[in-house]
Amino acid sequence: MDALLLSRWQFAITTIYHFLFVPLTLGLTIWVALLETCYVRTQRPHWKEPCRQLVKFFGTLFLINFSLGVVTGIVQEFHFGMNWSEYSRFMGDIFGAPLALEALTAFFLESTFLGIWMFGWDKLSPKVHCLCAWLIAIGSNLSAFWILVANSFMQHPVGYVVQNGRAEMNDFLALITNPYVVGEYSHALFSGISTAGLLVLAVAAWKYVHDKASQDVFRHVLKAGAIYLAIGVLGVMGSGHMHTQYLAEANPMKLASMEALWENENPAPFAVAAVVNQYESKNDCEIKIPALFSFMLYNKPEGEVKGINTINAEMAAKYGNGDYRPDVFGMFWSFRIMVGCGGAMLLIAFAVGALTHLNRLEQYPWLLKYLPLTLPLPFLANTAGWFVTEGGRQPWLVVGLQKTAEGLSQNITGLEVFLTMAGFTLLYLVLIVAALYVAVRFIKKTSIPAEGRDV
Repeated sequence: MDALLLSRWQFAITTIYHFLFVPLTLGLTIWVALLETCYVRTQRPHWKEPCRQLVKFFGTLFLINFSLGVVTGIVQEFHFGMNWSEYSRFMGDIFGAPLALEALTAFFLESTFLGIWMFGWDKLSPKVHCLCAWLIAIGSNLSAFWILVANSFMQHPVGYVVQNGRAEMNDFLALITNPYVVGEYSHALFSGISTAGLLVLAVAAWKYVHDKASQDVFRHVLKAGAIYLAIGVLGVMGSGHMHTQYLAEANPMKLASMEALWENENPAPFAVAAVVNQYESKNDCEIKIPALFSFMLYNKPEGEVKGINTINAEMAAKYGNGDYRPDVFGMFWSFRIMVGCGGAMLLIAFAVGALTHLNRLEQYPWLLKYLPLTLPLPFLANTAGWFVTEGGRQPWLVVGLQKTAEGLSQNITGLEVFLTMAGFTLLYLVLIVAALYVAVRFIKKTSIPAEGRDV
């Protein structure tokens, strides 16, 4: 019943629940807006109505996901006042600004035009209605930007001074142009596109196999979805590579922990697998590719990379005695889970895209049959990636300024945290099961037949 440990678990659980829906929201808003743009611009009369129905079909799935994202996200803000009030006192001047801007400039924009989009099908012209879809997409992704501005400050503080025992903002422009934001936001954006892309493929594959009336329409959805997924995964890889190189400067401890690199090495190898022994600060066994890690960081097969032990000693000298290492085992394997899921998703995108382009998809019925079973891949990758992001800055709540233990509310008890954690966990589970039931039932019951052969 340790209040600190339970508060960390509570925030981690609610964050994971929330982050199941956030990337899908980011990617689905863009997908729906692209679909509606196709509907508005198409000159093929037989494709007009099926395209319109596809917009409504995926728009409904987006609305189900959006509602769960809002519900799970609201609770997180209460944590800052109830579990982490010392953090809020110390960081409120900085952390509160992007959160307020997220509500004023993004959430209000998104929610306002979402209502207009939902009820304006027969009241607005097609072009104005399509504009609403794009404003929803802009609002959703602008919301993610402001949240990641706040998170990036926790990872790499900029534009602040410490006065009267509090961190105070003295340069708003530095806050929003923090180089850390570029890597985090681009990675989150393409993660959302990847998540939505695989959802589109999974749903289209199921409809193609089980709904004969909709086969012609969802054959085209499979092709477009494969392209969308490939764009997302390639974008994730590119932004991840860029951000990893930046971590060598901004957070070398996180970088070394991702690779379980304990000692300085030049060139540094890439560990494919390892038995991580954090107690003795070493790997008991590992499979390595020589010089690959240095190549990833410096674009050449040489270059020194600092190890965990060296960085820990430097941080102890700078901030005082202590253990500044994160959970190296969790960091190491979470990174590999994320990369492995991304690689599998890229193979799926290329396979489906190539087979649909060559009109040979029907020759591989097992692919369509089992494709829906791959749907957990992006959610697993997103969760593992978020663990790397948040777990990598431990034991800091704000790197270099406030440790996690220092941000905990002073009078909170372990029992209070445990009871609320159990309640939130069960409630969220019930909501997710209910949402999945509604979504699956809608997918099964909704058919979109082609109006003619020119589809």
